[in-house]
Amino acid sequence: MKDPKEYQVKSSLLQKIAEQSRWSKKRSNQIKADKSQEAGHDSKLVSYPTCKKSLVFSSRPGYGQLGTKCIIKANHFLVDISVSDLSHYNVKIIPEVSSNKTRKAVISELVRLHRNTDLAKRLPAYDGGRNLYTAGLLPFTYKEFSVTLSDDDYVTGSIREREFKVAIKFASSVKMQQLRELLSGKKVDTPQEALTVFDIVLKEVAAQSYISIGRCLYSPDVRKPQQLGGGIESWRGFYQSIRPTQMGLSLNIDMSSMAFIEPLPVIEFVAQILGKEVQSKPLSDADRVKIKKALRGVKVEVTHRGNFRRKYRISGLTLQPTRELIFPLDEQMNMKSVIDYFQEMYGYTIKYTHLPCLQVGSQRKVNYLPMETCKIVRGQRHTKGLNDKQITSLLKFSCQRPREQETDILQKDLNSIWSDGSATKDGSWSVLIEGLYLQALRHSTQSLIDRSGSQNNVYISPCEEILIYQGFQTIEQKNYENNPYAKEFGISIDNKLASVEARVLPPPWLKYHDTGREKEYLPQVGQWNMMNKKVINGSTVRYWACINFSRSVQESTACGFCQQLIQMCKISGMEFSQEPVIPVYSARPDQVKKALKHVQNTALDKLGGKELEFLIAILPDNNGSLYGDLKRICETDLGLISQCCLEKYVIKINRQYLANVALKINVKMGGRNTVLLDALSWKIPLVSDIPTIIFGADVTHAESGDDSCPSIAAVVASQDWPEVTKYAGLVCAQPHREELIQDLFKCWKDPQIGVVYGGMIRELLLSFKKATGQKPLRIIFYRDGVSDGQFYQVLLYELDAIRKACASLEPSYQPPVTFVVVQKRHHTRLFPNNHNDRNSTDTSGNILPGTVVDSNICHPTEFDFYLCSHAGIQLCKMYAVCFCR
Repeated sequence: MKDPKEYQVKSSLLQKIAEQSRWSKKRSNQIKADKSQEAGHDSKLVSYPTCKKSLVFSSRPGYGQLGTKCIIKANHFLVDISVSDLSHYNVKIIPEVSSNKTRKAVISELVRLHRNTDLAKRLPAYDGGRNLYTAGLLPFTYKEFSVTLSDDDYVTGSIREREFKVAIKFASSVKMQQLRELLSGKKVDTPQEALTVFDIVLKEVAAQSYISIGRCLYSPDVRKPQQLGGGIESWRGFYQSIRPTQMGLSLNIDMSSMAFIEPLPVIEFVAQILGKEVQSKPLSDADRVKIKKALRGVKVEVTHRGNFRRKYRISGLTLQPTRELIFPLDEQMNMKSVIDYFQEMYGYTIKYTHLPCLQVGSQRKVNYLPMETCKIVRGQRHTKGLNDKQITSLLKFSCQRPREQETDILQKDLNSIWSDGSATKDGSWSVLIEGLYLQALRHSTQSLIDRSGSQNNVYISPCEEILIYQGFQTIEQKNYENNPYAKEFGISIDNKLASVEARVLPPPWLKYHDTGREKEYLPQVGQWNMMNKKVINGSTVRYWACINFSRSVQESTACGFCQQLIQMCKISGMEFSQEPVIPVYSARPDQVKKALKHVQNTALDKLGGKELEFLIAILPDNNGSLYGDLKRICETDLGLISQCCLEKYVIKINRQYLANVALKINVKMGGRNTVLLDALSWKIPLVSDIPTIIFGADVTHAESGDDSCPSIAAVVASQDWPEVTKYAGLVCAQPHREELIQDLFKCWKDPQIGVVYGGMIRELLLSFKKATGQKPLRIIFYRDGVSDGQFYQVLLYELDAIRKACASLEPSYQPPVTFVVVQKRHHTRLFPNNHNDRNSTDTSGNILPGTVVDSNICHPTEFDFYLCSHAGIQLCKMYAVCFCR
């Protein structure tokens, strides 16, 4: 889970960039037009594959040897499939149904009625769309069935009967031979359809008792739901997926959390939404808007009719209070009040007549339901965004220390649960893995420091083994081995976590400035501090100012804090002017833009036209959107580097906090905190031998529910060699939810000078040459945020852009490119083999930083590996080397 403030900053930057770019729907058409125009210009630059058939992922060149070998555990469970070939059928339901739940209900009813007759006792697995699979052939190639389904009509609130015609037609056989060849290590395309079938089957095992969202299944019975506030609660669930690995098919199970709407009486839900009591006071217009937004589309059941719980979907909220509402009782337009109707029809006296009514039903026939007579139906996913407090509560619910539950869970009988970067021969590729580790470790302190410089105390479960076992417990009731779907498709699953061979890479020596007591240092278990050390390249801050947005911080306190922070920066090796350009300026949080411009303009006048270089901003602990607004204005309007500090750290000063902030300031101002000793000694293979540039790229999308905000692509690239420590970055806006980075390379025709080349890759290559005096002879490109299904698409498009950017500099300039996809949001968890062995865990109970896995649970033929590069971080990362040439 990401820092909620980080989301605020991203959201603010998205909006600002969208404004500055004058974003509109015309942008998509413009890009298409540009691409069409570019086609004639860039086709001459380099030929490239145009489809995934002509581009093959890199094969695993071997296995790494560097590091201390060890055995760890992973949340993978061996799967054995005894069935031979499968049969695929197309399904068509008439009339068409948009609801996945309804389609599944139709097929379930069909199977119940016809399994022992027309289906020849086959138990098919249905994906909820157009695909149905069986373990063997059905006795027909085409057949139509009639199915009558009784279900709730959420518009009218009545029980309805609907008749459907279902046509089942044979489509193809799903051969298992290709899957067996892949698992044996033969280089073949991954048989995705066969894997999909088994995913569907395993989902059917549990989906009947759980709420299915994507590949995850949720239930309030997995663990007691946790209230998040605002009428929202968190449910635990589990993710499951079949994956081909070097040890055979495995079932990957991971725990998950999801926000759901609490099944509260509507009046209680409204009180939580507004944060106040509503039973005695009328609602304001602002309250009404907030309630309408929160309740629209939510399903409720009535409570005023005893055991008869008719269900409806809320479509709106009345403008008038209940006491003023009347409606036509019949076609003669005889009017009746809602109060009288409920009294006469149900003998129910409405208590809270000052509240509006819920509108349910269709637009043609709107029904009114008093809030007090309705309760929210359980199991509805919360699809809107969470606020800061809810995110914090969700984190606490999702993350826990393993020792709290391990003893009890490991005493469970798991049988009962289930029964009721590699190296070539010369070692050159192992250094790619090691290089990743060294680079990540060098920056790990920054990962452990939040934006204010304090240590991040949100405890992430270091080895979610306990939660994985809980995943098994959730399906204990399903009697897995005896489950008819598992039996039908011949699936059996081992009940033990997979044992995995791993290696712990040696930590790198770090180089600091020679004037410090400790010039070199070897990190211990991924951690170190700045005691007796000075940054290797200290930056210089001449002109700075401080702005205070906190009423709790007096001017003298703010001045004292700034002086101590500056002293720490100097101790760390920076040059920092002792006095600010102007005195500490106090401002109100709601006037952030005005205050920032005042500080900048005042400093500009005092400096005789010279620019302010750095700003220290003191913020209240609970600052709402202030942090995001300040960063947006400083970064996009003023071009001013800033460091935010929360009031609690200003009032109670801590030296460790000051040291952490000093490191952040040094990097922001262009300095370098440390470099790898091996880099200075030219000893990092695949980096030190020839000029090498390392890229990192990612795309940030708007939060779910936003259907218009542009996505933001960011690319960074190293600007020093051989140290590979300083990075330059570029960002660009692109169409909503577009994952392919559009501006990596572009060209257009200028009427005056002809064809013009540009794009982020080209600019960063030129910047590298300007900084180092050499053009890169090797490119390593790390791409974040790509899902498994997007690998080919991203690789084809973005590798092509890299090639064209190089060719645009010199026609013959084609340095070798290694394209690596980095995945943080995978579901593999790695655990220590023995939690009591302090030599095999860090202080949090995690596997040791530097642990790398390139066998067992990795792909049978493709080049991927897992790497835990940090201490105390929730996840190891998965690296897939898609292309290396």
